[in-house]
Amino acid sequence: MKPEKLKKALQHLSKNDKTLSTIIKNNGICNLTPRKDFFNSLLEAIIGQQLSVKAADSIINRFYGHFGEAPHPKDIIAEAHEKMRELGLSNAKVKYVKDLAEKLLNNEVSLEGIEKMGDEEIIEELSKVKGIGRWTVHMFLIFTLGRPDVLPTGDLGIKKAVTNEYKLKKLATEEKVAKISQKMGWAPFNSIACLYLWRTLDKK
Repeated sequence: MKPEKLKKALQHLSKNDKTLSTIIKNNGICNLTPRKDFFNSLLEAIIGQQLSVKAADSIINRFYGHFGEAPHPKDIIAEAHEKMRELGLSNAKVKYVKDLAEKLLNNEVSLEGIEKMGDEEIIEELSKVKGIGRWTVHMFLIFTLGRPDVLPTGDLGIKKAVTNEYKLKKLATEEKVAKISQKMGWAPFNSIACLYLWRTLDKK
């Protein structure tokens, strides 16, 4: 996000939400850095599902060590299932990355011009791939496309951070996360609010 837009976002969130204002003051600048390697990004998102960052990074590094830094869908489809298991992927994730590669080659799913599509259009398009659901697409929208106003209500980290920072008695539901976002006026910078909420978990 460009500096002037980020400044506007931080001013907006700090003005509307005292809790976020404190978190922002304590954490300095958190910004979104868009990526252009959409295929790699989706591969990493699938591989990293339900894993710690450290575990995911280890498998992703082995994956790139085997396929190269810019893997081609054809190579992933051609690779033996068991060899990909040896790299650290679960049975399900092998099927998911192969399904992604196949659908891209068959033009069932297209990444061409995806950065120009609306959020819901992108969710609909990428959800055609096995193993890619709303949460994965939300991560793609935030961390790959750098969309400023995405609220991943299904993210466990966000639920935990909202529970902690807004002093809730039990783990926030998706509905509660959405209500707090609305009440505190996070829009149109929900993604930036989430960056700061995730940061509180890093510190804990």
